[in-house]
Amino acid sequence: MDVISRSRVFSGGKRHHQIAEILLPEGSLWIDITVPLEYVYEKYRDADCHIVVFASGDPLFFGFASTLQRVMPEVPMKVYPYFNSLQMLCHRTQIPYHDMYIVSLTGRPWKEFDNALIEHRGKIGVLTDRHKTPDEIARRMIEYGFSFYRMHIGEHLGNPDEEKISSLSIEEAAESTFSQPNCLVLTIEDNAPKRRWGIPEAEFNLLDGRTKMITKMPVRLLTLQKLDLYKRKTFWDIGFCTGSVSIEARLQFPHLDILSFEIRPEGKALMESNSRKFSAPGIEYRIGDFLQAEIGPDMRCDAAFIGGHGGRLQEIMRKVYDHLTPGGCIVFNSVTVNKHSSGSGSVEQNAYSDSAACPETQNSSSLHTFINAANALGMTLEEPTHIELDDNNPIDILKAVKDRMLI
Repeated sequence: MDVISRSRVFSGGKRHHQIAEILLPEGSLWIDITVPLEYVYEKYRDADCHIVVFASGDPLFFGFASTLQRVMPEVPMKVYPYFNSLQMLCHRTQIPYHDMYIVSLTGRPWKEFDNALIEHRGKIGVLTDRHKTPDEIARRMIEYGFSFYRMHIGEHLGNPDEEKISSLSIEEAAESTFSQPNCLVLTIEDNAPKRRWGIPEAEFNLLDGRTKMITKMPVRLLTLQKLDLYKRKTFWDIGFCTGSVSIEARLQFPHLDILSFEIRPEGKALMESNSRKFSAPGIEYRIGDFLQAEIGPDMRCDAAFIGGHGGRLQEIMRKVYDHLTPGGCIVFNSVTVNKHSSGSGSVEQNAYSDSAACPETQNSSSLHTFINAANALGMTLEEPTHIELDDNNPIDILKAVKDRMLI
């Protein structure tokens, strides 16, 4: 009240104005916080005096103070905080929140929320908006198999006439409606499944039931290790078919932005069904020829796996290279399929990939094509990893790295 009495310029949302109007000194100026915010900042600068801004809860918790720090870092600020909405909800429900993972879905995509679910965070505080409501959030959780949480919802927190607290199963929340504003806390159930490391190929929905159209689990895990995905931001999976490599990468490295490509239209249904089956939301995919795909010149890739090439491995590597960040890598699995039945030796093909089956014979080895293409692009080849899943099919996991000095 002392600060208010000594001030003449105030700001906040329309609702804040209605609440605080009776407290403001006579003749004071009020600046509404409305979009576009650039006009608000201009008015702040034109005021040429200190401004009192009203905000809900803690202005430094996904709040307007954080925005002002970013836009006007040179301006000194003093904050008088109150409890934020998630704190208030935890107080009402007596949920300790020192270990709570916070996600904002207020005008934001699903990515951070999906990551928290994939990581099986034990306690997730979620800020909602008018589109990503508690019931919509619950339906998404059911779609991707995350029903092993309980949802605690707070509506109109701090308003004694309208405040409402609910604690529901995910299925109950999906069938309910909630008034705005609200927020929620998810707590994991004791019977939640454990996170997996390695999914057997037989568990995936397959293309026409063909097991040779999927990267085998041991090779898949070695491939992910070769890609160094823990330190990458973006990952491309070219020729995903069942989506096994993309899904395994999503589950083990939730921080990644994954973009997957598949030429066959059947890949759409396979990616969607397998993503839901193994609780791997957030994989972006495109159906169509990778070489014809429209990829903006500013779109970057940190690591790429070429699961299928259709005889155009060199062209695909060239296109990937054009978008690869310095220090980024391309990984490819080369398989030699022995033809014992005819006694005619062996041929090399990509039979274990998620791509279209290669011809039984090829004019040239994909291993040598990869090596030659990498050399032509000036990439550094790492020592290949050799693995034999059985007596007939040795596999070389090949990796090429883009020089960090190149742009």
